[in-house]
Amino acid sequence: MSGSRENPVEGIFSLGLDRCAANYAALTPVLFLERTAAIWPEAPAVVHGRRRYSYGELARRCRRLASALARRGIGPGKTVAVMAPNIPEMLEAHFGVPMAGGVLNALNTRLDPGTIAFILEHGEAEVLLTDTEYAPVIREALARSARKPLVVDIVDPEGPGGERLGPLDYEALLAEGDPDAPFRPPADEWQAIALNYTSGTTGNPKGVVYHHRGAYLNAIGNVLVWSMPRAPVYLWTLPMFHCNGWCFPWTVTLQAGVHVCLRKVSSETIYAAFAEHGVTHLCGAPIVMGMIVNAPPEARRPFAQKIRMMTAASAPPPAVLEKMAALGIEVTHVYGLTEVYGPAVVCEPQPAWAELDPRTRAEQLARQGVRYPVLEELAVLDPATMTPVPRDGKTMGEVMFKGNIVMRGYLKNPSATEEAFKGGWFHSGDLAVVHPDGYLEIKDRSKDIIISGGENVSSIEVEAALYRHPDVLEAAVVAKPDEKWGETVCAFVHLKEGSTTTADDLIAFCRNEIAHYKVPRVIVFGPLPKTSTGKIQKYLLRERAKSL
Repeated sequence: MSGSRENPVEGIFSLGLDRCAANYAALTPVLFLERTAAIWPEAPAVVHGRRRYSYGELARRCRRLASALARRGIGPGKTVAVMAPNIPEMLEAHFGVPMAGGVLNALNTRLDPGTIAFILEHGEAEVLLTDTEYAPVIREALARSARKPLVVDIVDPEGPGGERLGPLDYEALLAEGDPDAPFRPPADEWQAIALNYTSGTTGNPKGVVYHHRGAYLNAIGNVLVWSMPRAPVYLWTLPMFHCNGWCFPWTVTLQAGVHVCLRKVSSETIYAAFAEHGVTHLCGAPIVMGMIVNAPPEARRPFAQKIRMMTAASAPPPAVLEKMAALGIEVTHVYGLTEVYGPAVVCEPQPAWAELDPRTRAEQLARQGVRYPVLEELAVLDPATMTPVPRDGKTMGEVMFKGNIVMRGYLKNPSATEEAFKGGWFHSGDLAVVHPDGYLEIKDRSKDIIISGGENVSSIEVEAALYRHPDVLEAAVVAKPDEKWGETVCAFVHLKEGSTTTADDLIAFCRNEIAHYKVPRVIVFGPLPKTSTGKIQKYLLRERAKSL
């Protein structure tokens, strides 16, 4: 090529062998829908109550959404927030919003109005798609927020109804769009595709920015670690607002699977889906496994197919894994964080484990495991020296990640981003050991995060709520192990002298201060143990909580 000069790194391979439209395209998971709809347009894509969509229909609806959003000014760098349960509209947003070039901000449906107001402002939402069930909390959030996005009401025929807050509903918005609008991939795969907020360990939550490349790769990683076949029947028990459903809206679509939507998760709805739709795959926190193994007789329905479940959060108790196996449900244990697109570590089963007794095998499967095939590096390092801990199963270090499925960073928070990426690694804040076989096992969380039912709860946020009560002198919050929820919130409180406040009083107070799932389930009164410098000794409280 005239004027080209040899690159000393590549030598002769740098001459005339340049990136061009013919040999390079930005990676994006949105193309999975284009491919599946082109090959299997009549294949079932979505099941939700009485609603059924084929992949051809799903693609047309997503193109309509993208076209309508684009006509209303949504493009690169513009945020569309969605407040909805696991219904078709939430799935469509995972394709329609990035098709328009926009950034999807799926809101946690359990959040309080104040937090939602902060997220809408911080993420600069231009459009808010919101299910009418959540009208009360959204109305209050909008009243508190200086930002006034276009509100589009989602009216789900399977839902409980509710007040409409916006000038148009979702179907009216779709009617504005073109079902045949061409999809143009992003110019740069580094372009933001989604914005997800952490639970916030100190102060306000942090906005985690995903890019198209990472979402594409992690969606494929899910297929690989699960050996997911074509046309799986996937049950939506994992909230799509949680790390974009661990990228499974894109994964299931890539494999031309059926998205069985589930508005409400319960033993009854899970077993009904198993029996009626032939579910083959599902994801969820240990609480979902509890719903399955502890379901009352009247909720159970027979099913013949083998089912695979992926679970994360707290390590599943071996006894629960044994019960799941007895039901014909094979459990894969994964681990990750919002900052790494959901699961990035998997407990890959070894052939030799099949020979172990059920309890020992369950103990092996309860570990966090090894890196995803799409994650470049995973390590447990001494955070002071940045050197790997020995593989002795005893020495603790911090879990760190490096690679393409690590977030771009925290939105509008350069100091937090710099701290998270210190030393060229993403610092998880989780403490773990590495076993001789190379599998890691989480031992503690350095930031005292409580994982209850798969949701992160900040102990600091709960303590702040308790301290707002006029009778509370001191408060400390820790995790209490729980077979159903994995962990629950346990508060140790020292009341002011002469106070007659009860545990029920404090629980009722907290319900008005924070989201209900963050409210302590157990409150213990009395002086708190402290060091000589006055620091509360939480490790002693954790031990006490285990015996409660």
